[in-house]
Amino acid sequence: MESAEFGQHILSRFNEDMERLRSDVLRMGGLAESQLGQALQSLALGDRALAADVVRGEAEVNRLEVEIDDECSRILATRAPAASDLRLVLAIIKTITDLERVGDEAHKIANIVGRRGLERGSIDGYRVVRHLGGVALAYLRDALDIFARLDAHAALEAVKRDRLLDEEYDAIQRQCITFMIEDPRTIRASIDLMWVARALERVGDHAKNICEYVIYMVGGRDVRHVSLDEVEKQLLAAVPAAGAAVAAPPPDGTA
Repeated sequence: MESAEFGQHILSRFNEDMERLRSDVLRMGGLAESQLGQALQSLALGDRALAADVVRGEAEVNRLEVEIDDECSRILATRAPAASDLRLVLAIIKTITDLERVGDEAHKIANIVGRRGLERGSIDGYRVVRHLGGVALAYLRDALDIFARLDAHAALEAVKRDRLLDEEYDAIQRQCITFMIEDPRTIRASIDLMWVARALERVGDHAKNICEYVIYMVGGRDVRHVSLDEVEKQLLAAVPAAGAAVAAPPPDGTA
């Protein structure tokens, strides 16, 4: 085999490895999303059997994390990726950690349902967290779609949404405290609600992290702990927005 052909073969195998990695991450993400959706459904219905399914399903999410992490270690050791390929592998390692923790949050919600249901008393517990649950689930779904498309500009817009989840979480915390003050019989149900809301707020944080990793992969900028305005400036400098107009030079070459 000639040297050029050998090089092409190695490059082809490497590209296949990287695509398989991305596919595995999306498969793990789809499973974590399904786990969260089922946990919210079990909460809405008070379905302890469904909650038990969620608890059992966490093992598959954990297994995928270990498999993908091992594959990333193998690629780092044998392929020595550089530049954008290295960023992709590093971002995948971080992404699967966040997805595993989404599975943990779904497990926590399911455990609350499985232990005693969400005690209602004089409050409709699911109604209090229903909107936050829908927002968190949609946020995770969008983050996975952004990861699949490696759309850094959509990732930046998604990062901005995390503040809305935080505000709603704070409002639920205040509402639960009000419930407990007004009627001590709701204390246990309110505490359960606060744990559920906390789990959903954390899901939003993990979705935000995934979006930040996409910005890092595409733009080569670590945007953690950086103001959103500064992130936007850096991203536009590194990756022009899709569809941005580029001025053509005058025919005579003058400015």
